[in-house]
Amino acid sequence: MIPQTTKKFIDGLIDYYISEAASYKQIAKTYHEEVEDVNANAFGIIVGCVYSAFLQAYQNQKLKPTLEDTQEFTQMIKLRAAQIKRSVLDAKT
Repeated sequence: MIPQTTKKFIDGLIDYYISEAASYKQIAKTYHEEVEDVNANAFGIIVGCVYSAFLQAYQNQKLKPTLEDTQEFTQMIKLRAAQIKRSVLDAKT
């Protein structure tokens, strides 16, 4: 089970990346020739950044996330996926 402080940290990160979606969409546009769907690419960059921070939070505590922790993280992302997607789609770049 993900510790409550880590959950709050992840939720805060998701909020941050939602607020900065235009920046990540701009990064995704850089790879437009390689990856045609800029919005999907930006979504992936955001989720990847949040996942990386999730892993780093565990590493900072000298822990490794369990399969259950990773599944719980995935559920957290799924619950917020529509918000992330909407922020990317609405982002002006």
